[in-house]
Amino acid sequence: MSSALGSASHKSASRRSATPVVVVPATRDLVVDFIRVACMFAVVAVHLLMMGISVDESGIGVGNPLTSLSWFAQGTWFGQVMPLFFIVGGFASLTSWRSLRRKGGDAGDYLRNRVLRLVRPTVALYAFLAIALWSATAAGVPGDLLAVIAAGAGVQLWFLAAYLICQAVVPTMAKLHEAAPYRTVAALAAGAVVVDVFRLGLEHNPWGFDSNPIGLLNMVFVWGLLQQLGFFYADGFFDRFARWQLVLAAAGCYAAMVLLTHSGPYPVDMLTNQNPPMFPLILVGLAHVLLVKAAYPALQRCVRQGWVQKVMFVVGSRAMTIYLWHLPLIIAMFGIALLLRLPFPEPAGVDWWLSRPLFYVAAWALVLLASLPLVRLELASTALAPGASRPAMWRIVAATVLAIIPPFVVMRTALDTANATWGLVLLVIAVALVTGNVPDRAWRRPVPVGPSAS
Repeated sequence: MSSALGSASHKSASRRSATPVVVVPATRDLVVDFIRVACMFAVVAVHLLMMGISVDESGIGVGNPLTSLSWFAQGTWFGQVMPLFFIVGGFASLTSWRSLRRKGGDAGDYLRNRVLRLVRPTVALYAFLAIALWSATAAGVPGDLLAVIAAGAGVQLWFLAAYLICQAVVPTMAKLHEAAPYRTVAALAAGAVVVDVFRLGLEHNPWGFDSNPIGLLNMVFVWGLLQQLGFFYADGFFDRFARWQLVLAAAGCYAAMVLLTHSGPYPVDMLTNQNPPMFPLILVGLAHVLLVKAAYPALQRCVRQGWVQKVMFVVGSRAMTIYLWHLPLIIAMFGIALLLRLPFPEPAGVDWWLSRPLFYVAAWALVLLASLPLVRLELASTALAPGASRPAMWRIVAATVLAIIPPFVVMRTALDTANATWGLVLLVIAVALVTGNVPDRAWRRPVPVGPSAS
């Protein structure tokens, strides 16, 4: 989730002001950056369309208009972009890990950097949500309406838990990839299948317990395998095949999905398969990356366009900020529209669809405006303070666990005032543990040295 492109500025003797330019390293795969940014546009669009506001005599209603569309479930086979997001994330992760190793870094350095990059922007979001929810409660907003608003504002946080889990195992999985790439993928796939078999097999158990928590193990197997496919992408594995082979393999993935969903036990809707994640998401991600590689020449021509690179830079340089804040800001946008008594067409109606492009543009304008001050948290340096030593590994591991807990709980129980409050506390502690401003030796009692020690 780091910057998609580098940037610099130069001064011209004939001009008073600097002209910003985009500097692209020759070795950088801009198609990967393009895919990441395209996924961000898709995520904002889907979340916007999933929010239908209706106002009538009974009050304000909130629903998901997309679920009423007959083609929506099948459409998620192409529109569910999170598997592809984990693949391109795996590409970036392996590239960053190898670069760090060449500079002498280790697993502790990598994990500390990732915690800071991901958690610092999240602290600001949790602070905002906690203040907003406490203020709404004090203002007397009805509890049922506030619960719906809070849950909607936290929907996207599941990704932070899943991505941090995957990032935590990058050093280990990179070693396994180098030693036995195919066996590693096979083991992850087998793990995903076993988890699904137990979860689905116990779905209607006579003991009455919820089998869904079993599926949480697939946050490692499913998302981890998709990340591993990004490792293969980074190694050029998909470049070995002709375009027709890539398209044929993608068609094979979709054929397998037909069997698993229409004749098998899995839901057709890939959003339903997301939390906890299930095996078909692997096929979705694999099909998507195969099609990306099949279209690679066309995508390369696209990313050479100057305006495309500018969009990639603007969005890519603040991708984490945009992802975290787009839902709360979309909700705020609809709240403002309600206060202004703007008309709300019937969700999924013709007028509703015709008004969505305007709301989409307005949402992006609001998100980009909010990102101007917030992006500083995302782009802030992870370097240690002068004179500070890197935190001990136990502190880095503890910070990672503390950072995973708040979004994980939100994923399982939905966001509310309490989750936002104690989640903020844990995230602040996580950041403090890995800043490195206080060396570990400062936590211990000083031991006298020199002649006086005897």
